[in-house]
Amino acid sequence: MENKVNARWGIVAFVVVLVAMSRLVPHAYTGNLFNFSPLGGIALFGAAYFSKKYMAFLLPLLALWVSNVLIDNLFYANYYDGFAWMANLEVYFAFALIVALGAVLLKKINIARLLTGSLSASLIFFFVTNFYVWQNGTMYPKTVEGLATCYVAAIPFFWNTLTGDLFYVAVLFGAFEWVKKQYPSLVLEKI
Repeated sequence: MENKVNARWGIVAFVVVLVAMSRLVPHAYTGNLFNFSPLGGIALFGAAYFSKKYMAFLLPLLALWVSNVLIDNLFYANYYDGFAWMANLEVYFAFALIVALGAVLLKKINIARLLTGSLSASLIFFFVTNFYVWQNGTMYPKTVEGLATCYVAAIPFFWNTLTGDLFYVAVLFGAFEWVKKQYPSLVLEKI
């Protein structure tokens, strides 16, 4: 039994890390896919399959941190003074909320719950990060109209977030279900 748990945990961890590194692709090749990211899917996936809730939070947030360090220092180094170890804390907060949502919503996994989780993850990310842009930035006045303008300006990015969340939720959950069917010895309730 111990080997089955370790094998399943290893598969899930490997898939999460591999998918998290796919976050680098839009930054390396095009500016048109900003926010098309695996992180919402990873947060929901971790929440659904890790029985140890600290792992459900730790692995997605660690994947976010590692990919952020790479992105911030390889592609956006000119925006930072020196090496960027930790930036955009609001993004970490948004993903922690997404993991918490997934822990509640995905106790039972079905297509309706996955669609609801994907849409909710996109909305959480949209509202949290853009509120932070409005609150801490200088682009928008600190009024209700300024907040509304900030959210309206962010709508094009929302579509990429939603598309990325739907895509990666389908890939992660679909691939994991396929692996469970191909290798039934790995089937355990939670990791």
